[in-house]
Amino acid sequence: MSGKLSLILFSGEMDKLMAGSIIASGAVANEMKVDIFVTFWALLQVTKEGVHQISLSPEAGPLAGEVMRVMHEKKIPSWLDTIRQISEVGDVTVYGCAMFADMMGIKKEELDPIVKDIIGVSQFMGMAKDSTMTLFL
Repeated sequence: MSGKLSLILFSGEMDKLMAGSIIASGAVANEMKVDIFVTFWALLQVTKEGVHQISLSPEAGPLAGEVMRVMHEKKIPSWLDTIRQISEVGDVTVYGCAMFADMMGIKKEELDPIVKDIIGVSQFMGMAKDSTMTLFL
């Protein structure tokens, strides 16, 4: 391993989640370990119930519809499928946020199997303190 990326996914907006998965993919391509902490609105996107109302961020503006159309047309994998794919070839671990899960009544069994565990922010920060990079999206 040539370093470690600690990635915090907070937003439930598709473009921010996609950016996170692409950055994680780049880290795996560079043989980095990747730890992902999924909290708040992003955690709602990894429930087994499936994707909740997912949209692009306001920054997308009038291009939002065109971006969604092109992604569908080009069969771009979802952000979660990208995380699943890179987990098969690299050292990627996804954690859910204990505080938000508790607040929303979400149990580990209700999350996509890609989520290894539900942990507290303090535990994740302890894991992240020696990272080469830490990003918040």
